[in-house]
Amino acid sequence: MFANLFVTYFQRGGPMMWPILIVAMAAVAVVGERVVWWIRENRKRDPARLEAIFAALEQGDFAAAARDSKDSEDPLIRMIWHGLNHVNSSLRGALTVAAGGEIKRAGRFLVLMDTCITVAPLLGLLGTVTGIMSTFGSIGKNEFGVEAVSGGIGEALIATACGLGIAIFCLLPFNYLTERLTKLQFDLETAATHVEVLVDKAKAQGADAMEFRREAESLKR
Repeated sequence: MFANLFVTYFQRGGPMMWPILIVAMAAVAVVGERVVWWIRENRKRDPARLEAIFAALEQGDFAAAARDSKDSEDPLIRMIWHGLNHVNSSLRGALTVAAGGEIKRAGRFLVLMDTCITVAPLLGLLGTVTGIMSTFGSIGKNEFGVEAVSGGIGEALIATACGLGIAIFCLLPFNYLTERLTKLQFDLETAATHVEVLVDKAKAQGADAMEFRREAESLKR
């Protein structure tokens, strides 16, 4: 029954319902993919391992930090691994590049979701305008022109209602995902700053930075 009702309103909404349907399908796919991705990403966080790495760096034990940060799925620890394993760049530069990769991965498809929020109401409005234009063409062709116009406007508004519905559906998860991305960026920046401070402190106390390089190269093999 619901399927028949959907088909009926879809047909009454006019030809602009097809691009609106495409936008709706894209929005549902993106929201579903991003929600599942963040659920899985939250399970990969390993605060205990992160604290162990910080403790090793604070003590100048670069070999232990290399072992603990190897092959981790935590985005913060991945950043630390790639950042500390710099060879031809500075520590800060390597951390920045690694953090940028994590942020890009977390922010994937947000632009598409933002586009759906903007385009869906516009498509709905366009469908309503074109529907009203065709409806007003019926005035004067028969004596029931006013009734035809009233019914036609009601049908034309279906497109606008669908466009607004899609925008509302996308807006809430978009704001949530944007907030999660902002938090991840803050966590990455905090962790990177902490690593820089600990490494500089360890070097000032005479820790051998090459020890980490040797351990990192051995773990790569």
